[in-house]
Amino acid sequence: MSVLAPQDLELTDGSRIGVVGGGPAGSFFSYYALEYARRFGLEVELDIFEAKDFTRIGAAGCNHCGGIISETLVQDLATDGLVIPSDIIQRTISTYTLHTEQGSRVIRTPSDEHRIASVFRGSGPRGCLDTSLNGFDNYMLELCEKNGARVIREKVTALERSEDGITVGYAKSAARKYDLVVGAVGLSNKTLDLFKTICPAYSLPEKTRAYISEFMMKPANIEKSLGSSMHVFLLDLPQITFGALIPKYNYVTLVLLGRDIDKDVVQNFVQSAQVRSCFPADYPIDRIAPCQCYPYINIKQGKHAYANRVVLVGDSGSSKLYKNGIGAALITAKAAASTAIFEGISEKHFEKYYAPVCRDLDRDNGVGKLIFRITRIIQKSSIIKRGLLHQVGKEQSISGSALRLSAVLWDTFTGSSGYRNILKRFLHPGLLLGLIGSTTRSNVPPFNRNSHEKQKARQAL
Repeated sequence: MSVLAPQDLELTDGSRIGVVGGGPAGSFFSYYALEYARRFGLEVELDIFEAKDFTRIGAAGCNHCGGIISETLVQDLATDGLVIPSDIIQRTISTYTLHTEQGSRVIRTPSDEHRIASVFRGSGPRGCLDTSLNGFDNYMLELCEKNGARVIREKVTALERSEDGITVGYAKSAARKYDLVVGAVGLSNKTLDLFKTICPAYSLPEKTRAYISEFMMKPANIEKSLGSSMHVFLLDLPQITFGALIPKYNYVTLVLLGRDIDKDVVQNFVQSAQVRSCFPADYPIDRIAPCQCYPYINIKQGKHAYANRVVLVGDSGSSKLYKNGIGAALITAKAAASTAIFEGISEKHFEKYYAPVCRDLDRDNGVGKLIFRITRIIQKSSIIKRGLLHQVGKEQSISGSALRLSAVLWDTFTGSSGYRNILKRFLHPGLLLGLIGSTTRSNVPPFNRNSHEKQKARQAL
């Protein structure tokens, strides 16, 4: 049997694709690969390996994510005929509330296209009594099955390369050989190490720990205390880059991003007056939430996440810094699927058509790191925060005002735009001059007439 040269590796009728991981990245790849193959008149078999059951509540069905999807992502999917059902959406977020030690401001969405929505990744947090909830990950996986994918409820234990394919081994059944294997396994070191054996040039992403917990509350209390607003906290607390409370139907999700979040960091955050003010006075926020986790997040891309017959997508390859991981999963999965179906499955094909997409995300994240360094400076400065609140308040209160700073903050914290676009808009002269003016005015002590008269009397003596 002749063996194709690497540059000639292509999928043909009857080719097999194995996707390891059935979260958003794996499901997006599977959905688009099957759609593209159908358009191209190519018949392929596609298996998704996913041991987790997304219909279960708690950790058994959860992919450890805050569950925010941007309206931009919803529209991108809808353009491709993939409409997210309304029962997946826990709550539509039309404003966010910025909290600092100096006060708070409600910031409305710059436009309907910038709204965000909260979802569950599984079927609800640990302790959830409603077992009928449908999560985003399960919806996507079922959609892939309807499109022709086969879901194998097994954990992959081995990957082995041969001249004519890659063999995927798993515990309960015989190993299967595939023409292409896709890694969509998040940041699981154990599984990523398996991919290193068949993708030797691949360097693992750099990661750190975040924190997520779910607080159960009555819907009426959520509506009264938080409304349909995501609450973002710009507090001078160590190790926290981003903190948010995300309202859902009968849960509130707490998300903390930063460097190596631990229990002490969490306690400092939830005990702050600004966070406590978002809950009813008698709510036991200090009580350990029954559903909480310290998931890893990608803070530096993996390099060379592809080889002959192998490609890694989503967090396993390239993601977005601190936000919109589901959006990054869509971007990388579509690029990998398009390359595999229309171009080929060799290392050279992925280098030419897939790698540029990952590099673009990487460059954008470089700008993101600069933005979050600026954010950290703002967090530490009460003077700048007063000015920021003053400028945002002015923009929100004047009808027809250019919402320059409001829109920049919205996109920074919600993931509705890329970091390069955000920085470009932040450097707009009108925004900078307005912020400088607001900072100056908001930090000048109010004129005290009695004090002024006393000073004049002392000078007269």
